[in-house]
Amino acid sequence: MMNCQQATRLLSDAQERELSLKDRAALKFHVMMCSGCRNFGKQMDTLSDIAHNYAKGSDSDGAVQRSDDERHE
Repeated sequence: MMNCQQATRLLSDAQERELSLKDRAALKFHVMMCSGCRNFGKQMDTLSDIAHNYAKGSDSDGAVQRSDDERHE
C-alpha cells in the first residue's frame, strides 16, 4: 500500500506529467482513505489554477489585472 510521502510525490508529479495507470489507481485508492493527501491534492489543484490565471494576467475571478503603469495613468 502507498504511504503519504509516495502519494504526495505522485500528486505533485501529476501536475507535470501523465501518471501510469498503476500509479493513478494506487493514488486514487490512497486518496480515498487519506483526508490529508486528499486536501493536499485539492491545494495543488488550487495553486495550479492560481498560477495559470496569474500567467494569463487575470485574477482568480477571471478579471484582467492592470499593471502598475496602467493604474497610475
